[in-house]
Amino acid sequence: MKQEKITKFIKPEDANQKWYIIDAKDKVLGRLAAKAARVIRGKEKPVFTPNMDAGDFVIVINADKVRMTGKREIQKTYFTHSMYPGGAKVRSYAEMMAKKPEFAVETAVKGMLPKTKLGKQLIKKLKVYAGESHPHGAQKPEVLSF
Repeated sequence: MKQEKITKFIKPEDANQKWYIIDAKDKVLGRLAAKAARVIRGKEKPVFTPNMDAGDFVIVINADKVRMTGKREIQKTYFTHSMYPGGAKVRSYAEMMAKKPEFAVETAVKGMLPKTKLGKQLIKKLKVYAGESHPHGAQKPEVLSF
């Protein structure tokens, strides 16, 4: 008798979402963002379903101490446009780290999530802080190391 392969779908309330904390001190930005995106998406779990939010929450601390390899710290730029003529703004990585250090990590993780309604829902599960402290102690986050 041939065994059928059945995809199991779980309900959102059965997702069992946990909280994880990542210390970004001396971590490479891209590798940190890739790991955080996998956890937020839920790909680390055996119940992963591509069309559902079964992932966990991620807290990133020490975002101001994240590093880049090679010459990226000098060459990386962030581009925004206000949609008005002459409204283009190009900021360097160093300028953004001085102004808002959380932005680099948030942008890197957001770029690795789906560009759909699900991706907009998932990015809300990322909490990034420049310093050591965070207000999520009540959730009892587990340390995620890699």
